[in-house]
Amino acid sequence: MNIFNQNTMQSRREILRNAYCGFGSLALASMLAADGTRGAAANPLAPKPPHDSSAKGKSVIFLFMAGGPSHMDTFDPKPLLNKLNGQQRPKEFGEARYQFIKPDAKLMGSRRTFKKYGASGIEISDLFQNVGACADDLAVIRSCYCDKVVHSAAQYELLTGRTVPGFPSMGSWTVYGLGSESDSLPAYVVMPDPSGALEGGQPMYANGFLPAIYQPTMFNPGATPVRNLNLPSGVALDARRKTVQLIRELNLAANPGQDDELAARISAYELAFKMQTQAPEVFNLQGETKETLELYGIGTEPTDDYGRRCLLARRLVEKGVRFSVVVSGGGPANLQWDAHKDVDENHVRMAARIDRPIAGLLQDLKRRGLLESTLVVWGGEFGRSPEAQDGNGRDHHALGFTMWMAGGGVKGGQTVGATDEIGLKAIESPYHFRDIHTTILHLLGLEQDELTYLYQGRKERLTEIQGKVINEIV
Repeated sequence: MNIFNQNTMQSRREILRNAYCGFGSLALASMLAADGTRGAAANPLAPKPPHDSSAKGKSVIFLFMAGGPSHMDTFDPKPLLNKLNGQQRPKEFGEARYQFIKPDAKLMGSRRTFKKYGASGIEISDLFQNVGACADDLAVIRSCYCDKVVHSAAQYELLTGRTVPGFPSMGSWTVYGLGSESDSLPAYVVMPDPSGALEGGQPMYANGFLPAIYQPTMFNPGATPVRNLNLPSGVALDARRKTVQLIRELNLAANPGQDDELAARISAYELAFKMQTQAPEVFNLQGETKETLELYGIGTEPTDDYGRRCLLARRLVEKGVRFSVVVSGGGPANLQWDAHKDVDENHVRMAARIDRPIAGLLQDLKRRGLLESTLVVWGGEFGRSPEAQDGNGRDHHALGFTMWMAGGGVKGGQTVGATDEIGLKAIESPYHFRDIHTTILHLLGLEQDELTYLYQGRKERLTEIQGKVINEIV
């Protein structure tokens, strides 16, 4: 077929004019490659100095107890609650709003036994005997509170500081503020529980309105957290590298810094190649000693899964990953810390999976000299009610509950704040989630008023309104 008929014939001037964009792109790619500036090629995840250079924290491991563990059964003993077991709540303690608690519900004491641990004498229940051995490294905050008693809204508030989806998570804010120490691993990873998804879904971990480069990498549950990590067979490494480089240059030519989503995708492809060539060893636990595997409870049940993920979090910290979330709980309510029917059965089962791995993580970080620079945070989206639900369960509870921190510049071996004598409300030094966020940022050298992003004409920040640093633990 003759394509140069009278209807398609073009003059030399027309050909050059119509080919302008193609030549321009090729020229731009050449200039970018030679120039070294590369516009969008500048790595937005490159390490950035903190606002406060004296801060000790460099990375965060958030141990997310999805579903809401009971504070009075774990880290906040309440002898009076046990004494009032089976009675209605005395009026002097005030009112509380619940989802499922009936007006005539009775108080329910804890069946757990508490013991003082370490030189600090922090009282911790028998659910966490291994973590108790690390008591002198813990700052237990017994006066936390939040605004919502619905899982999804409370999970958004815990992770993003807001009660609706669409806002950046604290992991994304951290990477936005500090970048990453690694160029061959994701800056921010989430390791979900294999039991299933949570009510808040992926939006609670997401980058929100921050550029897409700050989104998390979601690992797969189970023994293979990252699939297709090996290089394709039959392709030489040098050929693979040249292909990726060509794609990079073409992408940069087509996107000189204007499209954040495309820039993030370009970065993701490049990161995937680097992970294939440099990261497989990070996910291979066979190089760890038998003693280390046993420390985390790997190879035995029920600790194997959470132990593997905690150990992987430590290995990621060693390689410069900035923020890791290790989730305990997923799927239907009783597979989370969501103990509506039988709090004792639920918490004994859930704690048995994580107590040894968490203690192993703290001990391993400490002996490797990493705990001082790694902030470990433990907690869920709310606590549980002092009243019984349907006999043996506990309902969602936002008025007072416990979280704890260790490492990263935290002053351990202490308890901070208090709930009242039945665990109903935070009454001494109450701390909202925004105060938890402010403290995390502060320990990393980031100040809430300086870590902002202009969105729809407003300088947004993680804490929304002014949060306060929990100075007692710094």
